[in-house]
Amino acid sequence: MHIRIINPTITTRWAEDTRRTYADAARPGTRVSVVSLDWGTASIESYRDEALVVPDILAKVVEAEPAGADAVIIDCMADPGLYAARELVNIPVVGPAQASMHLAAMLGYRFSVLTVFDHDIPAVEDQVARYGLSTRLASVRAFNIPVLALDEDTEATVEVLVNLSEQAVRQDGAHVIIPGCTGLAGLAPRIQAGLAERGCEVPVLDPPSVAMKLAESLVDLGQVHSKRAYPYPPAKEIRWPSKAPFGA
Repeated sequence: MHIRIINPTITTRWAEDTRRTYADAARPGTRVSVVSLDWGTASIESYRDEALVVPDILAKVVEAEPAGADAVIIDCMADPGLYAARELVNIPVVGPAQASMHLAAMLGYRFSVLTVFDHDIPAVEDQVARYGLSTRLASVRAFNIPVLALDEDTEATVEVLVNLSEQAVRQDGAHVIIPGCTGLAGLAPRIQAGLAERGCEVPVLDPPSVAMKLAESLVDLGQVHSKRAYPYPPAKEIRWPSKAPFGA
C-alpha cells in the first residue's frame, strides 16, 4: 500500500519529519511518500493562504494516482482543497480535520479544537458546521503561536496546549481534544498525559495518525468517495495567471 502525503505549503524543512510522523502511524508494509508544493505559501494561517495553495494541491493530488498512490492525505487541519481533490481522482483523499472531528464525535459527546490564532476561530467553527458537527463542538480555543514557530520551544508549546485543553474540559465541557494543526503531530500523548495529571482524563487525538489509519482502512475496504457526491468536473477551458496581486 502506498499513501501519498501532500504538504500543502512551499516550506520543505519539515518534509522528512512529516514522512516519519505518518510512517510511524502506518502499519508495517505501508509505503509513505511526501510531496511539497511548487507554488503557494509558506504556511496556512488565513483564508487567503488557503485559497492560494489549493491549485497546486489539486495538481499534486492528480499526480499521485498515476504515481501508484492508493490514497492521499492533505497534511493540514484546514483540509484545503479536500472536496475539489476528491472530484479529480478515483482514490481516497483524506483530510486530518474531517477524520479527527468525526472520530472525536464517536469518542465523546462534545469535542474542542485547539487552533493557531484567535482570528482562526470562526474559520474552524465554519469547518465544523460544514462537516455537520456543530452540535458536537464544545469550543475552539487558540494557542496563538505561529505555525512556523511551533518547533522552536516544544516544552513551552506543550504547556500552553495542556493549559488550553484543561480550560476546554473544565469550562467548555469538552470530552475530547483535537490539536488543530498538523505541525503539532506527535504531541497528543503528552497533552493527554498532562491533562490526566490535572484530573482531566479525556482522549487527545493526533490528527495525522487518525488520517493515516482512515486512509489505510479505506484502501483495505476497497472504498472510495462516492462519485455521486464528488463527480468528475465537466471539461472546460481553464485560464490561470502566472502572477497575481495576492500580496507577499
